[in-house]
Parts: sequence; C-alpha cells; structure tokens
Amino acid sequence: MLEKPTLTVADVAMLTGFSIRTITRLFQSEPGIITIARPSKMNKRRYRSVRIPRVVYERVIGRLRVK
Repeated sequence: MLEKPTLTVADVAMLTGFSIRTITRLFQSEPGIITIARPSKMNKRRYRSVRIPRVVYERVIGRLRVK
C-alpha cells in the first residue's frame, strides 16, 4: 500500500488522537505546510484547505514525543 505524500488535518487528528482544532493550532505556523485559501467575500465565509506533508508531520510529532 502506498503512503499518501500529504495528510489532511483530519488524517493527522485521527493518527494522533488530538482534536482537529489542536492539530490546526500545532501546524498553522509550521514551514512546509500547503494552504489553499479562498478569501472571504461579501456573504461568503473564508475557505481554507490545509495539507501537511509527511516530513512536516514527522518533524512536529517528533518534537512532541516525551524523551
């Protein structure tokens, strides 16, 4: 089975057991994430799609592990 090169916020939340909100906060300022956004317009909310490359995921999770 091939691994996905990028993960969604929901994928990372499922893998780690953290909430989607926590994952969003953890990764929002990380270099290397891919964000596709539509700016908000009148009467329409802002839309943002975030993809987390596997290497960025491993880097952040490695920092969180207890040594």
